[in-house]
Amino acid sequence: MWKIPTTTGEMISFPPPPMKGGITVTMEDLQCLDSDQYLNDVIIDFYLKYLLQNASECVANRSHIFSSFFYKQLTRRDNNKTLDSFLQKRYQRVRTWTRHMDIFSKDFIFVPVNQEAHWYLVVICFPGLEEPKTETLSPGQDATNESDLTDSEKEDPPSDPNSVVRVFATNMILFLIFCLDLNFFLFFRLVLSRLAEEGLFARGERTQKPYAHIMPCILVMDSLKRSPHERVFKLMREYLQSEWEARRGSSREFGPDQMESSHCQVPLQDNSSDCGLYLLHYVESFLKDPIVHFELPLHLKFWFPRHQVRRKREEIRDLVLKLYRIQNMNVKT
Repeated sequence: MWKIPTTTGEMISFPPPPMKGGITVTMEDLQCLDSDQYLNDVIIDFYLKYLLQNASECVANRSHIFSSFFYKQLTRRDNNKTLDSFLQKRYQRVRTWTRHMDIFSKDFIFVPVNQEAHWYLVVICFPGLEEPKTETLSPGQDATNESDLTDSEKEDPPSDPNSVVRVFATNMILFLIFCLDLNFFLFFRLVLSRLAEEGLFARGERTQKPYAHIMPCILVMDSLKRSPHERVFKLMREYLQSEWEARRGSSREFGPDQMESSHCQVPLQDNSSDCGLYLLHYVESFLKDPIVHFELPLHLKFWFPRHQVRRKREEIRDLVLKLYRIQNMNVKT
């Protein structure tokens, strides 16, 4: 545990000078990591930048993360009501954000979104790809995400013998309880489901596939069950079309038929204040183990246990204080 400094101003800049694009974190920003507080845009942008910088080189080269200000700029209200002019002005507000980078050369574009004091994540996958394709995975690339399983595979017995015994024993217990008392059976099944969400109940080993099924798509990862986000999907498609025309000098359709959209089944928050933490953990989990099978919708309900998110406030606070100590030592020397 790092000692909290008494300064009230700037604590750290990440990445530190002379690197460009540093995010300045202050003591006031650090206070939003207190329990039951909403994360602000500074903490969101700081930690996303930290995650990308510390991802493996292969994954980092395939990914781009927009700051939280990108979506704010894209959706800023304009007095001009003419559709063509409105679309052009909206794109012009963010056109320079990619002047040093071609997003269509990336596999994953992460867009943090804040709407009505709620954070969620948009992931644009394979924007440069015009149609789905299947690739053979190299050794060591076999993905084991729950999203990698088809509906039929989710019903197959796990391959690990110990997992087979655990699953068989659990099913037998459920059967016996069902025979004795239906109400208790339903209660016991709910308890097992909650334990699985918390990561406290072992699930069977997941089937691996020797290939990757990839496709251009737009994913939403939302830790609350909310609206279908159709406006967000529409805005992202319009942005991609404008960006393609500006960068490639040709036209290309990014409609629903060419760029599918989907809501991922992800772990959900169990309070009203942790949406920002879940957004950050979605990105962190994705960067650590990128999804390779894009058979929509993605089934990620058991992507990670909830207790990992509960630790995140303290982890980010400790990270900021650690960087504060390092950067101050460098200044003194």
